[in-house]
Amino acid sequence: MTEQMLFGLYVFMLAIFVGYQLISRVPALLHTPLMSATNAISGISLVASLVAAGGGYGDTSTILGFVAVICASINVFGGFLITDRMLRMFRTKDLPKGSGGHK
Repeated sequence: MTEQMLFGLYVFMLAIFVGYQLISRVPALLHTPLMSATNAISGISLVASLVAAGGGYGDTSTILGFVAVICASINVFGGFLITDRMLRMFRTKDLPKGSGGHK
């Protein structure tokens, strides 16, 4: 194992630990705004994984980039679905016509 690969593995393990610690301490009230922020971050990850998959850096990079594209896409689309479902919980139902949205 090369020194660069070992450093990359160290950073990856540290990111897993820090990410778990951050997410586990978020109050339930902040989960919807946090989901919106993570969707933006996942969008950036999707762009980076597309670069890795199509950059021509080698077969391993292409395969891992493709797997990252699949995972990031699932994360982005699933996050948007969950956010939409949670926002629908706060919509008012069957308002009378001309009420202007107030009850």
